[in-house]
Amino acid sequence: MQKQLIDDMKAAMKAGEKSRLSCIRMLRAAMKDKEIEVGHALDDAEAMAVVSIMLKQRLDAAKQYADADRADLQEQELAEAAIFQAYLPEPLSDDELAAIIDQAISDTAASSMRDMGKVMGIVKSKAEGRADMGKVSGIIKSRLG
Repeated sequence: MQKQLIDDMKAAMKAGEKSRLSCIRMLRAAMKDKEIEVGHALDDAEAMAVVSIMLKQRLDAAKQYADADRADLQEQELAEAAIFQAYLPEPLSDDELAAIIDQAISDTAASSMRDMGKVMGIVKSKAEGRADMGKVSGIIKSRLG
């Protein structure tokens, strides 16, 4: 992913796409901060987690701007979110997510809320970056509760 970011940054510079270039630079800086925090180069899963966090931040900010009737700032946040979204894999459909959750529940023989951690661990490893973990948690709670 790092190489792709560098290539995209060069392309954005050549094309004069200032907003795209700014987003890529933000993303690279966030990844560099994470590398320093963990003490090693990020693997693809860790890099996707950074992108997911930045995407979520932009979507949350866009919602707040919409609530405050600031359409100009909301559009900017949504534009940045779209750029970040391009670096994530295709999100899971509801059916695919349900299948992963059902498989994890059966693999762990989960029967109550005490088993939620085991199920979340399996689902997170398969769906990280491709599904909202808050939504996943809610689905698992409804199935185990």
